[in-house]
Amino acid sequence: MSRRTFKLPSWLPIDPYILALIGTVVLAALLPASGTAADVAGGASTGAVALLFFLYGARLSTAEALDGLRHWRLHLTVLICTFVAFPLLGLAGKGLVPYVLTPQLYSGFLFLCLVPSTIQSSIAFTSIARGNVPAAICAGSFSSIAGIFLTPLLAAALLGNSGGGFSADALLKIGLQLLLPFIAGQLLRRWIGGFLTRHKKVLGYVDRGSILLVVHTAFSEGMVAGIWHQVTPARLGALLAAEAVLLALMLALTWFGAKRLGFDRGDRIAIQFAGSKKSLASGLPMASVLFGAHASLAVLPLMLFHQMQLMVCAVIAKRRSRDPQDELREGPVTAASGPVAQIRVPVG
Repeated sequence: MSRRTFKLPSWLPIDPYILALIGTVVLAALLPASGTAADVAGGASTGAVALLFFLYGARLSTAEALDGLRHWRLHLTVLICTFVAFPLLGLAGKGLVPYVLTPQLYSGFLFLCLVPSTIQSSIAFTSIARGNVPAAICAGSFSSIAGIFLTPLLAAALLGNSGGGFSADALLKIGLQLLLPFIAGQLLRRWIGGFLTRHKKVLGYVDRGSILLVVHTAFSEGMVAGIWHQVTPARLGALLAAEAVLLALMLALTWFGAKRLGFDRGDRIAIQFAGSKKSLASGLPMASVLFGAHASLAVLPLMLFHQMQLMVCAVIAKRRSRDPQDELREGPVTAASGPVAQIRVPVG
């Protein structure tokens, strides 16, 4: 007799890592780190953030990213969507406070609008939709590089004291934990890049394990401080609704706006997927540095938005992959040909 195994629909990409993140949140709720354990976890989390940004810097090929500068209009469009359009919509969300969102949830909502775009999932969805994959690679790389510098500056300008207070000490911490490790990774890439490439799979577990540690530390601090009493099911539902509107607006803006700017089909697909998404991998460690003890509420909107964007963009990518051949001839198809049977999107 054949065994029947349960599989999620291909259009519903529930990332297993999202389940790990949810499990980490539940663990922090049941067994929050406190006292000496909290001090140890905090120190380990600080080291994990520095390690993450060192690895980001060491992996990111600046030379390859600069090679894509000839397509500067596309990359500038994605950067404007990521660091101008998103923040403006986030600021517009201020009108939801306090009737729909609490001030703390709104800070997290605005923060998710400030983080850079993804790399891996933008590439994956662009490939599935048969769009301009090289453009998606470069656009994601540019966004990640810019986000190292722009996200803390935008957070300081737009979040103010709600971000935990942006004093000279806070900016120094940002430099030491984010910028310095990233620059060190870039400088050492010449010597360690090959090692990182050969051990990419193992280092992927290091990345994800580090982020889980950051999440557990942040949510433990939130439990000890008692801030989770402010989040009711009704508030969570309202947050999801606000994020759904935000995602819908950005998907429409990137698709139809790119058409008005004269981009062909392949470029429009790259712009839509790179310009409408936010990076969980970059945002979580940044939030732990920027928000301190309030990081748990700050990262909650980003975690929810990340899973929402994966599910919605998976459906869009599958539909784009079935476009008629005359639409495909609008521009060169640079993605790999052939049907994609299953969507596997890494956290990005």
